[in-house]
Amino acid sequence: MKTQVGVIEGFYGEPWSWEERERYAAFLAGNGFAFYIYAPKADPYMRKKWREPMPAELEARLAKLSARCRSEGIEFGVGFSPYEIYLSPFDAGAKALLQEKIDAFNRIGVDKFGLLMDDMKGDSPELARRQIEIVNWAASRSSARQLIFCPTYYSFDPVLEKLFGKRPEGYLETLGKELDPKVRLFWTGELVCSKSYGVEHLRAISGTLGRKPFLWDNYPVNDGPRMCKFLHLWAMTGRPAAMGEWLAAHSVNPMNQAALSMIPLLTLKSSYERGEAYDPDKAFLEAAALVTCPEMARQLEKDLPDLMDKGLDQLSEGERARLKGVYRPYLDSGTNRTADAAREITDWLDGRYVVTKDLFLTQ
Repeated sequence: MKTQVGVIEGFYGEPWSWEERERYAAFLAGNGFAFYIYAPKADPYMRKKWREPMPAELEARLAKLSARCRSEGIEFGVGFSPYEIYLSPFDAGAKALLQEKIDAFNRIGVDKFGLLMDDMKGDSPELARRQIEIVNWAASRSSARQLIFCPTYYSFDPVLEKLFGKRPEGYLETLGKELDPKVRLFWTGELVCSKSYGVEHLRAISGTLGRKPFLWDNYPVNDGPRMCKFLHLWAMTGRPAAMGEWLAAHSVNPMNQAALSMIPLLTLKSSYERGEAYDPDKAFLEAAALVTCPEMARQLEKDLPDLMDKGLDQLSEGERARLKGVYRPYLDSGTNRTADAAREITDWLDGRYVVTKDLFLTQ
């Protein structure tokens, strides 16, 4: 793939296990992907408890994961959200706290440093300038190869203003002009969860941001109280290979289900490699067979209407029982990934991955 494509574990709800993350390093390396970024919303020390010291155990685990990724030839990154740091003066105390985290990331070994200010209050006329001061300051102190900033308004989706206040006039344009040129910016597209990406839109936003966007693709992510009721397994569509020309990189926010997320990820690889010859139906079956086995791939194709469209709330108890019976035999498969994928389906049917509104708001 000419376009640098990777994964950002940036969802709400139950995060992946450390073992799943290490397995992903090998999966990504073996299939032509370029990076993995650790950014689960459930890690409080990366978000709402960022002012507290990072536990030694967490730093050790991240250092081990960084070493594993690098040994596989995959860039390792973190997505760090100093929650609402810009609402208070960026004084000596705030700088000392932020420097503490940057020092930890430098020790861990971070190739991509994501400084995330998404999903926070934003209706302040000084928002852009306050954030620019913080980001440029951090960029000069991080040893990461690349710093990627996620602005508070990372899409034109009206839902962001509904949740976080009206976007200040000229916000994105000011970021584009005054952020350090080496800083990249995350962008999710015209919507928070964009169904497609047009070349014209990406070309236009590149002009606004003063640089090509680092795409944060919110498919197949299924976090939140509504989306957690569905498994987004279908092949990537609406992402033409030609859009890569207007991207700094393409990061995919996956599902809470690590093994199943590999299926749409592999179809994105196919989309970039095959261009206009890309066939989503064929790509899905190929990817599902590679992740699981040909038999389970065909079964998944058959059950897509229930898993993707109907969802948990519309499945009757009998339908759930039937589906669990269908996938239970795969739990004893000799292939670990097949068993993992089947376990994720049966756990999902049992309600393991349900994200409540209260949990969503507290992470």
